[in-house]
Amino acid sequence: ALTVRPPDEYHVTHLVPNPRRQNVATIPELKEQYESLDQQLTWKSEETIDSQCLLAFKYEFPEQESEVSIDTDEFTAVCPWTGLPDYGVLYISYVPSQSCIELKSLKYYLLSYRDVGIVQEHAANRILKDLVALCHPHHMKVTLDYKVRGGIHTAVSAEYKTAED
Repeated sequence: ALTVRPPDEYHVTHLVPNPRRQNVATIPELKEQYESLDQQLTWKSEETIDSQCLLAFKYEFPEQESEVSIDTDEFTAVCPWTGLPDYGVLYISYVPSQSCIELKSLKYYLLSYRDVGIVQEHAANRILKDLVALCHPHHMKVTLDYKVRGGIHTAVSAEYKTAED
C-alpha cells in the first residue's frame, strides 16, 4: 500500500511483504541512490560479428526472378556508447542469383550481434555487406526497424543492386 505523507517523505511499500527487503527508501533517498548509479556495462567490438558462420546453398532456378523475404523480431545489438540494448525487427528481401541464404546459419550470424556495440545505421549496412558477399544476389534490401528509444523511432534501410539491375 502507498502511504501518503508530506512530499519529501513518500515511502514505497509492497502489497506483499518481502522479508529480504528491510529498508524502504524515501523518494529523496531513492533519488540520491539513483543519481549515484554508475554500473559499467561491457560490450564486444564489431570484429566479433561472426560472418564466417553464414552458409548458402545453390539456387536451382536462377533464370526465374523470385523474391525471398525473411524477417525476425529478435534482432539485438547494444549502443556502443552506453552498452544499453537496441531491439529491432530485421527485414531482408532479395532476388537470388546463384545461391540462397541458409536460415539456421543466418540465425547464428544474427545472434553474434547480441553483445556487439554498433550504431543502428552501421548494423543495417554491415548485415547487407555480409549477406551480399555470401550469396551475390541480383538485388537485396535490409531494413532494421528499431524499437522506440528515448521517444525516437529509427528505421534504417540499406540496398544493393547489381550493375545490370
